Amino acid sequence: MKRCIAAMVLPVLVSFYCLVSCAAAQNNAPIIAKPGGFKWAALMPGVEMTVLSGDPSKTGPYTLRLRMPDGTKVPPHWHPEDENVTVMRGSFLAGMGDKFDAAALQELPAGSYVMMPKEMHHFAQAKGETVLQLHGSGPFVMNYVNPADDPAKAKP
Repeated sequence: MKRCIAAMVLPVLVSFYCLVSCAAAQNNAPIIAKPGGFKWAALMPGVEMTVLSGDPSKTGPYTLRLRMPDGTKVPPHWHPEDENVTVMRGSFLAGMGDKFDAAALQELPAGSYVMMPKEMHHFAQAKGETVLQLHGSGPFVMNYVNPADDPAKAKP
């Protein structure tokens, strides 16, 4: 099975945040994340990620945020687990299928929620600077419908 989690970036982010969130969880302490303290890192071209809690590279619950500038497109892909998405800022345009089709995009403004069932092929685009909060049961994995869309396989 092909797994792309932005192979080099996600483990570093996860290690850093797991030190904080795992220690807090073991001590039965709250995890408090304030906007100025987020450490954003590239997940794929045009998409940045920060981990709020958990370890998205492992089995178990996680919460993370994604930030995308206006117009960022995410090619068709699917996940082996359900994906829960809350739109925090901007508009998230989501469509289902094996090919990116702008006519099939449904606009989800800030405050919207969508649950993509595991293995559902979907694609997306940001309208305005868009911030999403994702949560689910890990591992968080992106499998691209077209392997050529996988940024981990892109030539430098």
